[in-house]
Amino acid sequence: MDGYLTEENAEDLSYSDLDTFPDFLVQRADEILSLQLDHNLISSLPRSISTFVNLINLDLSNNNLRYISPCIVQLSSLRTLYLRNNELDNESLPKDFGILESLKVVNFSGNRFTDFPVQVTELPQLHVLHLGANKIKSIPKEIGSLQSLEVLYMGGNRLTEVPDEVGHLLNLKSLVLCDNRINSLPGTIPNLQNLRSLSLHNNHISTLPPKLIDLDLIELSLRNNPLVLRFVQDMVYEAPSLKELSGRVIKIKNIQYTPEDLPATLIHYLDSGSSCVNPKCKGVFFASKVEHVKFVDFCGKYRLPLLQYLCSPRCTTAPLVACSSDSESDDDLPIVENKMRRVLLG
Repeated sequence: MDGYLTEENAEDLSYSDLDTFPDFLVQRADEILSLQLDHNLISSLPRSISTFVNLINLDLSNNNLRYISPCIVQLSSLRTLYLRNNELDNESLPKDFGILESLKVVNFSGNRFTDFPVQVTELPQLHVLHLGANKIKSIPKEIGSLQSLEVLYMGGNRLTEVPDEVGHLLNLKSLVLCDNRINSLPGTIPNLQNLRSLSLHNNHISTLPPKLIDLDLIELSLRNNPLVLRFVQDMVYEAPSLKELSGRVIKIKNIQYTPEDLPATLIHYLDSGSSCVNPKCKGVFFASKVEHVKFVDFCGKYRLPLLQYLCSPRCTTAPLVACSSDSESDDDLPIVENKMRRVLLG
């Protein structure tokens, strides 16, 4: 078969109240390329799954799945496997799961794994791996063998550290480690030159590798980490000098002057004034400014700490939005990229 999906070779039985794997499909198993069985009550994937020899896509998400027959490894054409939000644990996955060398997308999020299923590290073509919302305590060093991996989602687990080998995944574009117990990142993370999205919020991170700023990140989330909280607490404000106060009055009152009125050094100083970011404030500042961290909504998904400059500690700012919460189009990316260069890394 040519692998082209049509209504004839794609079967959708989602939301069908099925409590067992539908045997009636076996009669035409070799015709089916895509099988949607999500949002049912199925508790096991039986031996008959092996008859679907041409299957490319299999989705059994949101079931009661506890058992996967070892016969699944006979699906040599399988590329995507969605088993999220089930009852799978470390005993549910066949030991030779790594035989499925054609797999490119695996989603085991929302299950009961306490250990990282090391079998998935044997999948050479794997591009996307989701293991979020489990109870996994560590990532094995074998993760470094997934050289084709582009997305690694480990949010919502019980990780306390990240192995150096994650920094060897040179094709990685998105790394999600939020909602864990991570204290620091390995020094190899800056090696991920293709990384564009890094989610670290809700962890215990107090330091970051200095070379992290060399990455060309588009999305970065750091909220609710000691790193950000400490920086906010350490900010100080030095009172402006008489020279600055005079300069502020001249700029705010728009007092006119010419090169004949003032020395060149003072004219240069007045020209260096910057406006306060508060749209309701007409203030300016020169050397004395308030460094202020503003947590900005990013498309309704992230809260980013951005560095702003205010003319006074009493000058609060209006809410900022990196892009509208209902917009996720590529047209927003240039704006986001400009803002991300100002993300506070500590």
